[in-house]
Amino acid sequence: MSRWKAASIHLSISIAIGLLVFALLFLVWFPRPYFEAAGGQHLIMLLLGVDIVLGPMLTLILFKSGKKGMLFDLCMIGIVQSAALFYGLYVIAESRPVFIVAAIDRFNVVSPVDLDPADLAEGQKPEFSSLSWTGPRLVAAHLPAEGKDRSDLLMSGMKGKDIEKYPKYYVAYDDEAANLLSRAKPLAALRKLRPGSTSQLDQWLINHARTDGDITWLPVVAKESSLTMLLDAKTGEVLGALPINPW
Repeated sequence: MSRWKAASIHLSISIAIGLLVFALLFLVWFPRPYFEAAGGQHLIMLLLGVDIVLGPMLTLILFKSGKKGMLFDLCMIGIVQSAALFYGLYVIAESRPVFIVAAIDRFNVVSPVDLDPADLAEGQKPEFSSLSWTGPRLVAAHLPAEGKDRSDLLMSGMKGKDIEKYPKYYVAYDDEAANLLSRAKPLAALRKLRPGSTSQLDQWLINHARTDGDITWLPVVAKESSLTMLLDAKTGEVLGALPINPW
């Protein structure tokens, strides 16, 4: 077997594995439009670049049919490539969205790196104190009553750690839907703010059999970019996020 054929076989295997990883990230860990907003595109390009290029390139350089110790060399290449892949997956897993937290007048995309394990353990329900592996969970954060907790939260927010990073304040989204709806804005305001999004909004309304009057919206804050969360104007039900800058 020539080194080019060996490298081609290795490349084919790497591409197959890469497609499986891509499906995991794009369909499960980083569902659209959170993939781009959370910075997933940068991470996956790096990961797949290493996975697809590293192993086959080493095989092309080192492979020689009949060479003594060739099996050992191939095993070492596989180990190096697997280690790079698993490390990349670990880094991406730490950046995946695990909660979409509705708080006060916006939604926040929260990743494992944003949460202190001690704070996570204080979640009042199992779904608030564990990290999802099947996509982000929609929750809300309830402001504590006036007092020490409120003051402590205010001071923490001034240091950059806001309420969405404290699972002890998480509640079911429905419990806060009315409060969020009271701060939501009409779709007309978004059209005025982002005229270029008109066709995208019109298409969404057609696809979901809705009208402007049926919809309100709030911003979504994420690592790389902001999104717009659409809500039912009567119930506050979350209808989906669009990649439209709400600021």
